[in-house]
This record gives sequence, C-alpha cells and structure tokens, in this order.
Amino acid sequence: MRRGPVPVVALVLALGATARGGGSGPVTCGSVVKLLNVRHNVRLHSHDVRYGSGSGQQSVTGVSAADDGNSYWRVRGRTAAVCERGQPVRCGQAIRLTHLSTGRNLHSHHFVSPLSGNQEVSAFGEDGEGDYLDDWTVLCSGTYWARDSEVRFQHASTDVFLSVTGEQYGRPINGQREVHGMATSSQNNYWKVMEGIFMQPGEVFKAEQHHVEL
Repeated sequence: MRRGPVPVVALVLALGATARGGGSGPVTCGSVVKLLNVRHNVRLHSHDVRYGSGSGQQSVTGVSAADDGNSYWRVRGRTAAVCERGQPVRCGQAIRLTHLSTGRNLHSHHFVSPLSGNQEVSAFGEDGEGDYLDDWTVLCSGTYWARDSEVRFQHASTDVFLSVTGEQYGRPINGQREVHGMATSSQNNYWKVMEGIFMQPGEVFKAEQHHVEL
C-alpha cells in the first residue's frame, strides 16, 4: 500500500530533527529536503501523475513554487544498504532520494524523456523499495555533501546527470519543467539544498570535526 502524505511538522516532532533552510553543515541520511536546480530555479518535484509515454511510471518535474509540499525528498542509503539516521553523506557516495508524499524513489532507465529526448527520470517503487536503478552518486567537492554547496547527482547505472534544461509541460501539469538525465556535465546539472528537515550528525562526524579543529 502506498503511503499518504507525511506532514512536515509531524516529522520534526517525531524525529527530533531541525527544520530550517539549507544553512551550513552536512546533509545527513534520514533528512528530508527540497532540491533546487540552480540554473533554472525550480525544485525537484513529483506527484501521482504518470508519464503518457516512455515507461508510464510516476513523473518527476521541476516546480518554481517554494512552498509545494510535493517537493520533499528523503535522503537514504543506496539500494540494499543501510545509512544510519544522522550519518553525513560523503562526496562520491551513492544514495536514494525517496519522494515523501508517494514513497517512490528517484529513478532512471533507458527510456526517452517526453519533451527533450534525453533520458527519462521517474519515481519508482512502493513504500521506498524499488531496484538498483534508484541509486544516484553525489558529486561534490570536499569530504561531505554540504547543505550550502552546489552538487550534481549522477545515475549510478547509466552515468547520466540529473538535469533541467527548461522544457515546460502543458496540461495537466502546466508550467512544470521536465527533469531528465543528461549524458554530459553542464550548468544544468547543479542542485542545492533549500528547505528541509535535517537529522543531526552522529557522534563519528562530531569527533572528526573536533579532531580537525584541534
């Protein structure tokens, strides 16, 4: 059974997390975030609307509205791997991004996207469980994915970059932008954490930071 929407305030209370904008510090597993495509100023979004072509899976788009509740994604470990809540995500680590409202994972595969002809990006699975095509590698500089940094997401199986190039849909999702996978790196590939609920880093990370400061 697919999950219903999870109120953000309820998550904060239940998990003892911190709700705020991007800020500083690492992105951690278990955090729930909105991701902004820096070039086109749209947030990664999904909804229970399926593609009319290609895979027919749940569509993934970009939206300009900052307050849309369907733009929250939970940061999780890669398929069949455990990433403990509060564990900072390392640059080069493979993760899953699970859509909070529908429980489906950000996914890609060798289908053609409907507008640009790039590689389709969809949301796939049930209750957070899909397959190995849900894994994305976080490309960033430094040791950890920092909340205030611009990063790229490269699909672990097909090597495409999560991208927006500006194509807009008509009805029933009028004005939303196509999100797809591109084979080449460009300014269309960069994303930044915006609003979110951030799990506090674990003790190992705190110890590492203390050692660096010494």
